[in-house]
Amino acid sequence: MREPCGACESSVGSLSLEEAWSKIDTMFSCVASVSEVPLLEALDAVLAQPLVSPINLPPFENSAMDGYAFSHASLTEGNGGRLRLSKARLAAGVAPDTPLSEGEAVRIFTGAPLPQGADTVAMQEHCLAADGFVSIPVDITRGKNCRPAGGDVRRGQVILEQGVRLRPQDIALAAATGHERLSVYRPLRVAVVSTGDELHEPGQPLSQGGIYDSNRYGVLSLLQWMGCEVIDKGIVPDDLAAIVAILREASEEADAIITSGGMSVGEEDHVKAAIAILGELAFWRINIKPGKPVGIANILGTPLIGLPGNPVSAVVTFMLIARSVLLRLSGCSHTSPVSFFVESAFDHDCKGTRREFLRGRLAASPAGRMQVKKFRTESSGVLSSLVETDGLIDLAGLGEVRIGQLVPFLPFGMLR
Repeated sequence: MREPCGACESSVGSLSLEEAWSKIDTMFSCVASVSEVPLLEALDAVLAQPLVSPINLPPFENSAMDGYAFSHASLTEGNGGRLRLSKARLAAGVAPDTPLSEGEAVRIFTGAPLPQGADTVAMQEHCLAADGFVSIPVDITRGKNCRPAGGDVRRGQVILEQGVRLRPQDIALAAATGHERLSVYRPLRVAVVSTGDELHEPGQPLSQGGIYDSNRYGVLSLLQWMGCEVIDKGIVPDDLAAIVAILREASEEADAIITSGGMSVGEEDHVKAAIAILGELAFWRINIKPGKPVGIANILGTPLIGLPGNPVSAVVTFMLIARSVLLRLSGCSHTSPVSFFVESAFDHDCKGTRREFLRGRLAASPAGRMQVKKFRTESSGVLSSLVETDGLIDLAGLGEVRIGQLVPFLPFGMLR
């Protein structure tokens, strides 16, 4: 059974983004059960327990190059690096059956185990083999081109921490250490509700004043991209009783609920009123632009994330707030968005007191440096701006931005 959000405040003023993230970390914990799945079914899942390697990686000392293996002590001023060439030939997957004699070298290939007595490998390009001997560069350092056993991973080492979302490289490391199945949290079940008398399903005729419901399809796609199981609750009219009924139903089916629209202060914004009937509003209004009227609530023991109705605001608040909540509920240990600094290709005077996020497109400057250009408008109703840009420019704490200045950039790709 899910734990309630705790001592939630029924009404609070605007929070900073950092305050909102802090509250999310405090309020929510993992609600997903654990199951064991084959490796290829674990991609994008969250690891439910630390993964420990049962072997050394590599399991044995081996050659990093095609070349010749020998004992470094065999290189003397007297022989000038000229060593007898063994008749053996060592390839990957073949264990050496005899140790290497003093003053002897053996032909070896990448990945092959080093024979007993060898501690150095010379690249074939640097050697000359003829008449049963091979000439080795005398200045080669001991241990060159040798991979030690356990040089990558030690037996008993934690190779993946609990709470990581498994990427292809994580799956590869698990496979390299012999793991066939992984213990992961099951995908989060998320119900999505759109509210608004003006909304129509794509493909239906539009009424006078009607629009197609893009937000719900965007949110459903974002959830699928994150690996969630989605429950599409459709469009609900601007009617308090209908919204209460659909939210009550969703709370029984899902681990979390996302609504779009109805979180502002207008007379037709009924989601907040429905929350007051069914549960508690933890916080509402975050000091960001766009997306201020986003809310986090608990209804009947189920977390609810109320996104704004404007399409850009919905994506921005999903990116900054909803994603963190969902990752927290999924058992993920890293929930904050990741940004990096990029050079500004624009001038901008920051207005107002809200933390502003501009949409931006990455492009190379004439000098070849990566720059970000801001979109032509800051309107939160221009959906095409999300298609024509690559992410969000974070203007936190900046009074102005000038060309060439480094600014934080959050790519849309981090929504996954």
